[in-house]
Amino acid sequence: MTYRQEQIKPNNDTEAKGTQVARMFDGIAHSYDLLNHFLSLGIDHRWRRAAIRSLLPHRPQHILDVATGTGDFAILAARLLQPQSLRGVDISEGMIAVGRQKVQEAGLADVITFAKDDCLSLSAADNTFDAVTVAYGVRNFADLDKGLAEMRRVLKPEGRLVIIELTAPQHFPMRHLFWLYAHVWMPLVGRLISRDGKAYSYLPATMEAFPQGEKMQHIITKAGYRDVSFRRFTCGLSTLYTAKK
Repeated sequence: MTYRQEQIKPNNDTEAKGTQVARMFDGIAHSYDLLNHFLSLGIDHRWRRAAIRSLLPHRPQHILDVATGTGDFAILAARLLQPQSLRGVDISEGMIAVGRQKVQEAGLADVITFAKDDCLSLSAADNTFDAVTVAYGVRNFADLDKGLAEMRRVLKPEGRLVIIELTAPQHFPMRHLFWLYAHVWMPLVGRLISRDGKAYSYLPATMEAFPQGEKMQHIITKAGYRDVSFRRFTCGLSTLYTAKK
């Protein structure tokens, strides 16, 4: 099945979405962290912590963080969960380069490693990880069903999936405030700081198109996961999905 956000590309031309997304994130890697926290007013820290804390009862020792970006989620997960190993993968070498520097500065290089990898064809073997996480990257997948299947493949039996994603509020007044934020404020600030207006028009477009709540719960269940649940944060600006293999 094809989902609406899969058809949205940074440049909307004939080039593959994955190629365009990688190039886009390479271009904004230098300013991504600043913009990410500024545009969310710092609330994203709380959302990330909630996602990681959902794994605390399970104490995963080997974790894969897909679409790891600059490693913020990976670093926080390593600190809160204290796993033996955490592997972060992303299609953007520019983002990973920033992440590697941050991990060195955090003194976590013996726990966290990074690699360029495609979420639609992960290089890891079957049944490798106790948990797979995706923080604010799943809506960029060029094929959501295939990405979910790949993450399930590399999970161990009973392994946990945690996805946290930005979502568009559905009810007044937050729905209307979000529209102004996404279509006026975010592109303007993104263009001024990152010098890439297209990136910060593409990102809110995928947020609006991405399947939310019960729809995403059904998609994850259809991919073969069990005990799928979700929880909305901050009037629906972010949604946490949890499941097990």
